[in-house]
Amino acid sequence: MSDHYYTNQPQSKSAPATWRFTLKDNELVFTSDSGVFSKKEVDFGSRVLIDVFREPEIEGDILDLGCGYGPIGISFAKAFADRSIVMSDVNERAVSLAKQNAEANEASNTQFYVSNRLTAFSDRKFAAIATNPPIRAGKKVVHQIFEESYQALLPQGELWVVIQKKQGAPSAQEKLNQLFGSCEIVKKDKGYYILLAKKD
Repeated sequence: MSDHYYTNQPQSKSAPATWRFTLKDNELVFTSDSGVFSKKEVDFGSRVLIDVFREPEIEGDILDLGCGYGPIGISFAKAFADRSIVMSDVNERAVSLAKQNAEANEASNTQFYVSNRLTAFSDRKFAAIATNPPIRAGKKVVHQIFEESYQALLPQGELWVVIQKKQGAPSAQEKLNQLFGSCEIVKKDKGYYILLAKKD
């Protein structure tokens, strides 16, 4: 049985693949691997999120939660050079790849953590959190991520989520409405929703 990409220590045999991709007007190089989400290209949902994400109006760090091999966080690091971009994932192989990819793209304004959801950040607050959540981990886990993200945001901080309609976008929007008081659909593209919720 193959590993889920949200496994802490993937056992699948390493078979790295490297390619180039342009994100936020920067040509970037990425290496991904077996046991990591989206091994062969930057997945469409992440690309839509990267494209529409805007720098928060308030000061503070940005968290790429569930960073995988790093396309979201690294594209933010290159686009927002004055911000510190924090990248975390439960998957140790993914975090190692994200570090490697940040170095390859000279994205020095980055920090890396192995963390199950936001457990590593109990004492930190962020200006924005962006996540392509692990849908296969189940609705309960995804909603826990939303709850913990709310707690981890600064006042006026923003949570950006990409999720497919068929994989629970309506219920995700409902949950974010409950937590934040409102939730905006920033974009819909090929069944993917970009949701934005702002903390009071």
